[in-house]
Amino acid sequence: MTLSPASSVPEIVSELKARRSEDNIAGMTRFGIVADKAVGISNPDLQKLARLIKTNHARAFELWATDIREARLLALYTFDASALTVADIRRLVADFNSWEIVDAAADLLTQTSFWRDLIQEFAADDREFVRRTAFSMIAGATVHNKSEPDDTLLGFLPLVEAHSTDARNFVCKAVNWSLRNIGKRNRHCHGPALAMAEKLATSKDKTARWIGKDAVKELTSEKVLARTAARS
Repeated sequence: MTLSPASSVPEIVSELKARRSEDNIAGMTRFGIVADKAVGISNPDLQKLARLIKTNHARAFELWATDIREARLLALYTFDASALTVADIRRLVADFNSWEIVDAAADLLTQTSFWRDLIQEFAADDREFVRRTAFSMIAGATVHNKSEPDDTLLGFLPLVEAHSTDARNFVCKAVNWSLRNIGKRNRHCHGPALAMAEKLATSKDKTARWIGKDAVKELTSEKVLARTAARS
């Protein structure tokens, strides 16, 4: 079957199931990807399919509702970010159960006009994958939202500090990721992020200390220092 912008959800799901790979499913599990409802298609291949079916906001919601990993990723790749409402997004994040889905969704959510408010809301949410969403969004915005003022990103450093003691695996790794990405953005962001990393590195809390030390290590590397020095 050749998928196209006119393809229906049943046609898309049929194509996904036809590509099922048990070996890929086993590999996903080893990387901590929730694969109990997966058919084993890689993200690059799904992105190729997304380019074939193109953006279709209504259909994306239908794909999401199938609860199939690959269909949900296709939904995230084919939503119209400008049409998403806060209520829509809250319904989506309630279903998040995998770091992979979270990180794919973060790229979509930072394209909305209200992404900054979402970060504040999701960071305050105690659900593990919802809180991860906030920090994955910060990490992504530092790279993809190139026109965003540096001060917006630096304004999220208090959130990094506030949640640096959350020891849950998928949260603390995202907090660390966001801190490192802020610091790597450019010269202006590097100093404040490094200062925060150094502060956390001396924390009495084990998780905060790990986040800080790991960030300090990267932000003081020759590679990062050279890169940020070249970026005004």
